Amino acid sequence: MGQARVTSSGEDPRVTELRTAVSRLRRELAGHPAEFPDRGIAEDELAALDEMAISGAPEIPRLRRSLLLIAGAIGSVSALASALRDVRVAVDLFGEPPRG
Repeated sequence: MGQARVTSSGEDPRVTELRTAVSRLRRELAGHPAEFPDRGIAEDELAALDEMAISGAPEIPRLRRSLLLIAGAIGSVSALASALRDVRVAVDLFGEPPRG
């Protein structure tokens, strides 16, 4: 992969997209009235994604692991599907982890 582009603010636009998507899903999850067994896992992994994005250089394998855990935790909650999709798209912007 080539070098990442940087916005005028100095932030990689992929990081900006990830932070925006994570923030939206966190807000929607917080406002969702139903409790479900793995809600805490989703909240913890969203916090981890946010921390990785704040660091500015998230590790692709860790991003994908968090995404899988979040999807597994809230995948059946249809009201959160759109926001979850946005997080997946943002993670995909970072590309595939190296194979080897």
